[in-house]
Amino acid sequence: MRTCLRCNTMMIEDLDVKVDMQGYGIKITKKGVFGDTVKKPKVAVCPQCGEISFYIGDLDKLKG
Repeated sequence: MRTCLRCNTMMIEDLDVKVDMQGYGIKITKKGVFGDTVKKPKVAVCPQCGEISFYIGDLDKLKG
């Protein structure tokens, strides 16, 4: 479980990010114009203060 860095409340996890009016979302890639996609980021939201946190759940492809 993720804890909010601002108010120390347990965050709601595993949410998606979407680009307004597009539905494509965003993705994390390695450097370069044609970099390999690492993973799509997930988002956690604090129900207390509204703070958001981006994270990647599976880091295996990033490490390799």
